[in-house]
Amino acid sequence: MKLLLRRDQKPGMLGMGKIAFTLDVRAELSEDEKANIKKYKLGETMLYQKMEVVGGSGLLGLASKLAFKMLNLTISVADLSGGKKVEVKDIVEMLAVEEQIKEAAHTFIAVLSAAKSFGGEQVVEIS
Repeated sequence: MKLLLRRDQKPGMLGMGKIAFTLDVRAELSEDEKANIKKYKLGETMLYQKMEVVGGSGLLGLASKLAFKMLNLTISVADLSGGKKVEVKDIVEMLAVEEQIKEAAHTFIAVLSAAKSFGGEQVVEIS
């Protein structure tokens, strides 16, 4: 598996001078990896999840719920294989998201490796 990350930037909303940063994330998977994802139904497996709680009631509550959807980020196996665009507020957050995604991808490689070896035997030498 190869993890492809593409950073970009664009003018912020309403032209208020702030820059919006985007990160395109996609995994290049081998045919075996795709087959194991399908076989073990791993597509909905969450690899990264960032949740921020926002509250309020009335009109403020409605605005809070909209903001809540914009602040939360989830990345599943299906997102990686199909590609996902993530928008973040600054470069520091982008770097943090990149690191989380890389760490999750390493864990996922271990899962795919384990899936590939079912039905076999593994010898582990303990010293």
